[in-house]
Amino acid sequence: MIVRATVDSTLNRYAKTSIRCLSTSSSNRFGIGGYRAKLFFFNNKRHISTIQSIRPFSFFTIGKAAAKVAKVPVYLGGSLAAAGSYVMYKVEEAQNYTSEQLDKAKELAGTAKDGINGFLGGILSQINDLNEGNNTGTEGNNNNKNNNNNDDDETLVGSATTAASIGLLSSNNDDFTLNDEALEEDEDIDEEEENKQREILEDQMLNLTRQMIEIRNILLNVNGATDLRLPSIVVIGSQSSGKSSVLESIVGQEFLPKGSNMVTRRPIELTLVNDPSSASEVAEFPALKMFNMTDFQQVQKVLVDLNLAVPQDEAVSADPIQLTIKSPRVPDLSLVDLPGYIQVEAADQPTTLKSKIREVCDKYLEEPNIILAISAADVDLANSSALRSARRADPRGERTIGIITKLDLVDADTARSMLLNKKYPLRMGYVGVVTKIPKSTSIFQRKSGIQAFIAQQNAERKFFKDNKELFAGTNVGTKLLKKKLIRVLERSMSGALKPMQHQVQNELEETSYKFKVEFNDRDLTCEKYMAQTIDTLKMEIKEFSEKFGRPELKSLLRSELDQKVLDLLALRYWNKSEPFLKKNPGISDYELEEPSISELNSVKSDETFWHRKLDLATANLTKIGVGRLSTTLVTDAILTEIDVLINATELRNNDMIKHAIKEAAVSVLNQRYNSTSDQVENCIKPFKYEIEVEDREWGLSRKHSLSLLNEEMKEAKEAYDVIKKTVGGNKLKQIMTYIINENNSVGQNIERENLGFSPGLLLRGREAIFLNDRLTILNMRIKSLQSSTCKHKENKFKCPEIFLDVVAEKLTQTAILFLNVELLSDFYYSFPRELEKRLGSNLTTDEIENFAKQDPKVKRHIELQERKELLELALSKIDDVMAIQKRL
Repeated sequence: MIVRATVDSTLNRYAKTSIRCLSTSSSNRFGIGGYRAKLFFFNNKRHISTIQSIRPFSFFTIGKAAAKVAKVPVYLGGSLAAAGSYVMYKVEEAQNYTSEQLDKAKELAGTAKDGINGFLGGILSQINDLNEGNNTGTEGNNNNKNNNNNDDDETLVGSATTAASIGLLSSNNDDFTLNDEALEEDEDIDEEEENKQREILEDQMLNLTRQMIEIRNILLNVNGATDLRLPSIVVIGSQSSGKSSVLESIVGQEFLPKGSNMVTRRPIELTLVNDPSSASEVAEFPALKMFNMTDFQQVQKVLVDLNLAVPQDEAVSADPIQLTIKSPRVPDLSLVDLPGYIQVEAADQPTTLKSKIREVCDKYLEEPNIILAISAADVDLANSSALRSARRADPRGERTIGIITKLDLVDADTARSMLLNKKYPLRMGYVGVVTKIPKSTSIFQRKSGIQAFIAQQNAERKFFKDNKELFAGTNVGTKLLKKKLIRVLERSMSGALKPMQHQVQNELEETSYKFKVEFNDRDLTCEKYMAQTIDTLKMEIKEFSEKFGRPELKSLLRSELDQKVLDLLALRYWNKSEPFLKKNPGISDYELEEPSISELNSVKSDETFWHRKLDLATANLTKIGVGRLSTTLVTDAILTEIDVLINATELRNNDMIKHAIKEAAVSVLNQRYNSTSDQVENCIKPFKYEIEVEDREWGLSRKHSLSLLNEEMKEAKEAYDVIKKTVGGNKLKQIMTYIINENNSVGQNIERENLGFSPGLLLRGREAIFLNDRLTILNMRIKSLQSSTCKHKENKFKCPEIFLDVVAEKLTQTAILFLNVELLSDFYYSFPRELEKRLGSNLTTDEIENFAKQDPKVKRHIELQERKELLELALSKIDDVMAIQKRL
């Protein structure tokens, strides 16, 4: 008593500073590995600490307390020493007990408002209160009712508070000076600041949940890593249990497929992201590359289409649909909506449908997923398909939360008996909800979207408020369900992080080893592969530019003009003359025949017919549109070479990339096509009126003409020999004789002897006659060009082949100057840049990825690297989350 009186007087005089401990049970409320976050208030200054930070008070401050108390008069020495030893023993005992119990604590403790009345009595009081608080938490944990909506803070005054007060009383250093003003009791606590600290702590915990959901999504994208899974909340129930309504009430939007027939045929992996910066709900289908969808009717339509795409004979598929919804009103959750259970297959459904649904659902019900078993209140729980399936996957009921829907359809006693969880107990209990949207009073407007959500929430709140006494002690309401799901998911994910860390580490080591062995740690992405492909094309184009220049342009254009010259010669000179009729009024018809080419060498120099004939042939050559002809010829040649280049690379199997490259080439060529053809046409215009020929040009063209005629004669001879071989020499000779003498007795006799000839043989015969006449003319013209007459340019009308060759050479030389500068050089400069623009910027990420992964080796390289990067990212995030957990 003397000790207590001494301490009391000391407290009344000095220890009026409020020392308050706010404790939050993180292991139960936030599920973080047995840590407890505490806020200590020293002179209204807050300090966040873990339970480990309490330990120093039990050793250092108690020593100081003993030294302080030693100053009491000597006649109290014996009692004080005994009391000090007892206190030190009790405090250390409480310290150890607290460290063991805090790891197991499940409920939130409160704050101590009363001051310390006595040194020894205070210590004993704190220990008793701590024991009661822990026992209360243990009893609350074992209670299957799970009254999580009554998670208000209960009183917890630990030994750390007492130790801290002792240290303050006994401190004599300069860092903590006691004076009347500093130690004046302050009963007014800044509640606003306290709430702010609470919100900061809760935000940190919610951020942890979000990060763990991100880790889960990352692991889902790791190819072949079926064992790397963090828990999700799997929603199961029969088709009429209200499963979709529960999910929509959590989201606050109507978006799930509905219908009398089986509409949900594929699992829907739903990720909810709380995004305070978002003005409204936004939906995304990552696998479909559909983002920023704000129209949830469109979201519902997409889901319906994806589900109905499952063939009717299969009815259900295990291929999931990934959907992400971001909103300021949704919690951070990871949910999976599964096809509803059925009792009997319909006539138009496969007989194996029931077993298929069970097979798909059982895959998701495996550990570590949390099961949200939804049952309607108007159906006996004994007949609940959801509870029956949950019991198979979770026999002890440790991972299952029961949801009772449609509570407004049964009487209160029945609803209460279901929620009290006595007949079919679940460790995490049951939650009752009313998700029915009240009917609108207006016949013209139906509530939808956020309006329907608000109406449903108000109706549900009103229902439970009106029946408050009947549902006392039970868990009801969508709002409470959301909080419970957040806590359960966070706790489950937190518990799975440590083993997941080891699994990810092992997978990463195995993947890193394969990546090093197979690809020597060489970095490669789809974009880099595309860039390498573009660089390869650029090198090919550079090589092509060195091979295809001005000489090739000249050869290409000259070859085309040589053919034009041969065509004009055949038309104007080499064809056998045919008679024609000229009609003049009043004059009788008479037959005229054009002079034969055989007469050309003997005509006089003043014969106008042959002069005009040469002028017409020259005009035909210069006015054929050489500008457009030459430009088209070059562009076609370039495009052909581009095709050759593409087909020589890995791009030959990718039609999309081939098309993009060709479009780039066409685009560049089209930009210069018109200007180049106009320039060429303008420059050859003088040759349309007058052509001057030099002796050197005449000599070169004479040699070139002879070679052309010899080549033409060779080809004609080969064609004639083919016909002769096909038909036969004698037979061909008979046919040719018949055709020539068809209208006289010789031909008639031949026809009678052979009983006529087939149309095919007659056609062959006429071709042979034409080739035979052409060979005769060519042989004659070659001799004429070799004669002395054609050595001089003054006899050009007698040697049209040489003169037209001179004209073709002049046209070629003039045209290639502008083709080389205006078209070819510009193409070599602009095409690589246009190629990079179209393949580097205009292609989507999916197109680039599809292109890169067409090569099996490149696909293997990229996928292995992506797997390694995803595992590294997941491991890094897991380490970050675990580090934050330790700090909290």
